[in-house]
Amino acid sequence: MSFSEESSLFDSSAFLATCSGRPGVYRMFDEVGKLLYVGKASNLKKRLASYFRKTGLAPKTAALVARIAQVETTIVANETEALLLEQTLIKEWRPPYNILLRDDKSYPYVLLSSGEYPRLGIHRGAKKEKGRYFGPYPSAGAIRESLALLQKTFLVRQCEDSYFKNRTRPCLQYQIKRCKAPCVGLVEPAEYAEDVRHSVMFLEGRSNALADELSAAMEKASMALEFERAAELRDQVALLRRVQDQQSMEGGNGNVDVVAAMVNPGGACVHLISVRGGRVLGSKNFFPQVGIEEDGGSVLAAFLAQYYLANQERELPGELIVNHAHADFSTVAAAIAELRGCDVTITHRVRGTRARWQQLAVTNAEQALGARLANRQHVAARFEALAEALDLAEVPQRLECYDISHSSGEATVASCVVFGPEGPLKSDYRRFNIEGVTAGDDYAAMHQALLRRFGRLKEGEGKLPDILLVDGGKGQMAMARDVLQELAVPDLILLGVAKGVTRKPGLETLYLNDAEHEFTLPADSPALHLIQQIRDEAHRFAITGHRARRGKARRTSSLEEVAGVGPKRRRDLLKHFGGLQELNRASVDEIAKAPGISKKLAESIYAALHSE
Repeated sequence: MSFSEESSLFDSSAFLATCSGRPGVYRMFDEVGKLLYVGKASNLKKRLASYFRKTGLAPKTAALVARIAQVETTIVANETEALLLEQTLIKEWRPPYNILLRDDKSYPYVLLSSGEYPRLGIHRGAKKEKGRYFGPYPSAGAIRESLALLQKTFLVRQCEDSYFKNRTRPCLQYQIKRCKAPCVGLVEPAEYAEDVRHSVMFLEGRSNALADELSAAMEKASMALEFERAAELRDQVALLRRVQDQQSMEGGNGNVDVVAAMVNPGGACVHLISVRGGRVLGSKNFFPQVGIEEDGGSVLAAFLAQYYLANQERELPGELIVNHAHADFSTVAAAIAELRGCDVTITHRVRGTRARWQQLAVTNAEQALGARLANRQHVAARFEALAEALDLAEVPQRLECYDISHSSGEATVASCVVFGPEGPLKSDYRRFNIEGVTAGDDYAAMHQALLRRFGRLKEGEGKLPDILLVDGGKGQMAMARDVLQELAVPDLILLGVAKGVTRKPGLETLYLNDAEHEFTLPADSPALHLIQQIRDEAHRFAITGHRARRGKARRTSSLEEVAGVGPKRRRDLLKHFGGLQELNRASVDEIAKAPGISKKLAESIYAALHSE
């Protein structure tokens, strides 16, 4: 098993088709692997798509895009974490286009100065001034709006010290009830200190009293039909929640490498995150050539041995966090200790900050693998392998696969996915709402879907596939053959895919055109990987269609499908975050901070909100 980093000509359209819309950091490389630019985004897909539009690019940005051969992304929980990781990478690598397109100025903090009557203000640069610093934060704009809220609520001064010391009468801020005028002694030091203490509690994230008060006012305004006022309060609550974001990119302590392996029928990816001094410094993807039957644990065992033993000059942390267990890990750790003279711990059961790092690595491994499988050159090679495996004179140009999804017969949906040598042809995907069949009768549902699909094709609507994939054994093959004969469809290749006795990937039995032509392919065959990839995509597309149809029929929101979230909790959640939009933006840890929400329930809520 060998491991190498991805290196191929960059295919922007295929990359964007699989790019995540979550917050994260992106890194752009040239054809020799040199880092050109590092950036952050609250929505990676939208931000990266802006680089590859046909018109409207600034000259310097166009020069950058012309050199891009590869883009890597790292998904994080929120925009604050993206900012912190971007800051770290820019300072470490000094990419040339960051110097051209973005200066490396420090990010904003909130400063509470020292003295009897301290002030709250925005601070950038070296922390030379005495006082307490809170942050860093995503943007100066968010801080200004949040400081304005604090000023309205606690009336702590925000004027400069030079202005404060030279006042002889109250300024306008006192007149509009934004300050208690400590400059002329109109407030006692003890009362002012209490206001400062409340502000500090909010900035530390230890108090939700202000947000709860605003939430109550928002609900009261809504009940009184004062919708504009309710919208203003909703926005204020959203800002308060956002400024309290906890940065999981910084936390814990020590030096750790977090390694996650993701294996699916299309291939495998190992994602490595480097943590030094409790801070995430960067990440890297590796793509091993593995058989379908290999699991994540065995891939990790092979990777750790090669990565840390083959290059003894590579930095070795004291702890390796992985996402799978394997019996060989103890042997690998012992070999590393003997060869390199230092002990290392390999663990997969972690909590707190380490668990967040682990989940971050898993998410990024999934994303990187999806992007790689969408690469057009990669898919074209698999099509050629399929043509060779089926002994075809020409490489097929269009493959179709069908799947059925339902819940105990409810809201049955059939999916049709289409692949070509350039990858998924999503504009040709179709879904069929199945009606009039016995609940749970997958044969009848598939018969109806094929009859409708090929009936339209017979009438000249759309294109006939070169190969029709049928997920199932001899029975499904016979049913598909009956539909084609009934419609007098010209001969096309039927390929049945039956799971083996153990139902494990890599052990499938294949049928070519009929049950008499039975054969198998090696577990590491690119042709088999392609078949598995298409079948899994058909399954995914069917499930999402079924969930949408079921949800529409029940007229419920995604929150209503989460066990343990009843009407009261839904109402409290929306009040806590100021609306569904802000709840959608929240990470698992932020949702878990809401009253009455455990970490496990927060994970279920997050999964329901991002199920698509």
